[in-house]
Amino acid sequence: MAIRQIRLAGDPILNKVCKEVKKMTPMLEVLIEDMLDTMYEANGVGLAAPQVGVLKRIAVVDVGEGDAPIIMINPTIVLEEGEQTGDEGCLSVPGKAGKVTRPNRVVIRAFDEHMNEYEMEGTELMARAFCHEIEHLDGHMYTEHVTDGLHDVNYDEEYDEE
Repeated sequence: MAIRQIRLAGDPILNKVCKEVKKMTPMLEVLIEDMLDTMYEANGVGLAAPQVGVLKRIAVVDVGEGDAPIIMINPTIVLEEGEQTGDEGCLSVPGKAGKVTRPNRVVIRAFDEHMNEYEMEGTELMARAFCHEIEHLDGHMYTEHVTDGLHDVNYDEEYDEE
């Protein structure tokens, strides 16, 4: 499909609450495909529609566990348990990361790309990704939760050591 421009921190669209998706349309199907292409091109594990300039309650997640990517339409968190603290980044804040505390286990309820409702459990990185992307749909960013400031991240460093 197409790679869309990722909106960066400071863009006002990232602070707006997204609208509920009432029905799947051909334009939304294209949006989902474009979001997946954009996320993979940017080496992300998740992407929410406002990050590509669309105020719809749609997010995609793929933490690389071998399963198909997760399409979340109108997602809500129905259960949170435990706690984890770790570095978190965002495609809208490139080259930066910060320590954020999130639930270690969450259960979400959402609709897939065919508007079939489902529930899914996520732990560790998946739980973090679910929380992160759903917050985008409510106009919030992970930087609001960072406890010790943002720091620079160079993802190429691990390959430079060889």
